[in-house]
Amino acid sequence: MPSPRLAILIASVVREQRHLRDLTQCELAEAAGVSQAAVARIENGNRTPSITVLEALLAAMGVQLVVGVEPLDAHLDARMDDLAARPIAERIEALALDDLLDRLPDLPPVITGSTAALLQGAPVPVEALEIALRWQDSKLFTSWLENNYGRRWNARWSEWGGLWLEPEEPGEHRWSTTYGEIRATMCDELPETIEVRHGQRSYQVVPLVELELTDARAADLLRRYRDRRPTDAG
Repeated sequence: MPSPRLAILIASVVREQRHLRDLTQCELAEAAGVSQAAVARIENGNRTPSITVLEALLAAMGVQLVVGVEPLDAHLDARMDDLAARPIAERIEALALDDLLDRLPDLPPVITGSTAALLQGAPVPVEALEIALRWQDSKLFTSWLENNYGRRWNARWSEWGGLWLEPEEPGEHRWSTTYGEIRATMCDELPETIEVRHGQRSYQVVPLVELELTDARAADLLRRYRDRRPTDAG
C-alpha cells in the first residue's frame, strides 16, 4: 500500500501545478481524461493515483514525472528544522488546536502523542489532535462526531468514510471532523498528566518520558529530534 507521505506529496504537486495554470479541478479532469471526483481525492491526499493517472494529470499541465531518491525520512529532518525555528504559539495557532479543544464535548481533555510533545517544546510534526479517551465516554464522543460531520479513517481504502463512527467498531481510532482531525487512544483509565501553559491557556498532557514508553510514533520522532540536536561544546 502506498505511504500516506507519498499521497501528501503527490497531492501538493498536483494542486500547486493546477493553481499555477489557473485551472479548475473540472478543467484538469477533462484534459486528463479522469473524473473531477478523482482529482479532488488526489488533491486531498485521500487516494494515491496510479502512475498512469498521475502521468496523465501532469501531461495535461505540460509537465512530467521525475523520480528521485533521498535518505530515508529526510523530509522529517527538514520539517523538524522548520518547526524548531517557529515559536510554539505559532505552531499551536497553525493547528487551530485551541479551537478544536474548545469544541469537543465535556470530556477530560488529556492530550497525548505528538500533540503532547509539541506542547512540551519538541519540534515534531503534528498531523492531528491526539487525545486519550475513556471507553466509558465513547458514546458521548460518537454523538459529537455525528453532529460535526465526523468520518472515520478507512485504512483498507486509504480514505475517509465507509465505516461506523463508534470507537467500539473495528478500525483505526482516527476521525476527520468539521474542525480538524482527531486521533484517540482508547483506555479504561486516563493516563497521568502534567500541566503546561502557553499564553493564558493550560493543557493537560502526557509527559515526554511516558510518551517514549507508550507511544511508538511519538517516541520515534522524539528520538530522531534528540539524536539530531547539536551537543553543547565544552
